[in-house]
Amino acid sequence: MQSILNQLIYFGFLQGLFLLGIYVSSSKKREQIGGYLALLIIVLMIGLSGRILNATAIFGTSRKFIAVSEFSNLLFGSTTYLFTRASLFGRKFHPRDLLHYLPAAIYSAFILVLFIIPSNEEIKARYAQGGLTEHIIAFIGFALVFNIGYWMASYSLFRDFKHKLGGELSYVVKTRFFHIFLIAIGICLMTWVVFYFISIFGSEYIEVGARNYIWTSIGLILLFISFYTMKEPELFRVTESINQKKYIKSRLSEKELDALKEKLDRLMTEKKPYLNRRLMKADLAELLGVNNPEIARLLNESIGMNFFEYVNYYRIKEFVKLAESGKAKHFTFYGLAQEAGFNSKTTFNKSFKKLMGSSPREYFRRELD
Repeated sequence: MQSILNQLIYFGFLQGLFLLGIYVSSSKKREQIGGYLALLIIVLMIGLSGRILNATAIFGTSRKFIAVSEFSNLLFGSTTYLFTRASLFGRKFHPRDLLHYLPAAIYSAFILVLFIIPSNEEIKARYAQGGLTEHIIAFIGFALVFNIGYWMASYSLFRDFKHKLGGELSYVVKTRFFHIFLIAIGICLMTWVVFYFISIFGSEYIEVGARNYIWTSIGLILLFISFYTMKEPELFRVTESINQKKYIKSRLSEKELDALKEKLDRLMTEKKPYLNRRLMKADLAELLGVNNPEIARLLNESIGMNFFEYVNYYRIKEFVKLAESGKAKHFTFYGLAQEAGFNSKTTFNKSFKKLMGSSPREYFRRELD
């Protein structure tokens, strides 16, 4: 089992080197991967480096090599949070973001002073007296609380982003891979918590051994998100689009809102912008000749729908019209839905059932009876 673990550690480290090589050599891939993801890969490599040195015994075996890996403990949570924020909300690096790394710097200084600088004889003597074990328990406990706090903040950002998409896009963007990334990290942290408490009340070596597997799992998760970011960068392109413009607040009067509503109704009926499967709120605002807050206020106050719901309402109407025409003979229900502007079968079915109270098949069967 240890041999398999070592192979996974080597694999994770070499893949990290490979991804960093891509990041350095290709400007296009560098833009897709992003600085914070590259930093996450570096944190992973720090976390694996000490374990590799200890496993290969190139410089002999020493627990100090494992201590080197501890530098990454507090770097991981804050970098995950900053990566999530930058990826989903387009937040660029600011010098004050370095404050997120202050606890990691202090933590690393303690690791250096307590576990790396002292000689092996000093460490063994302190371990025999029991003081070293207490330090380890305190340090790991602090790292867990710190990382879980940042993970919760990251997950909260993701939920806010998902909510924001409904107000900006008329179609569904694949966010599941990012959701899986965060859930998998959360599972790793919860597993770490379980073994931490087992080590306190049972064997202290259980948590140390488990942490090797946890860090290896985190490494594989990071490789997943890295390759997916390069393979399917649509989420990050959308992020740039919906975050790149700043608008002033809407100052339209009630009378102007009513006039704008009539104009929007004519636009949707005559030009049918909803047939664009990638329609964004910014696109519709431009067609209407208003800014983003004004159309958002119009949808929320005068119409009572967000952008996603409003556009899909018109798509459902278009779908019903197509289904009742001669065109229905040549298309499946989903084919007609695509003709009406939907880009996802799941979104179409959910939107139809929400608006019409039944599935498309049930609706038309009822209409024919």
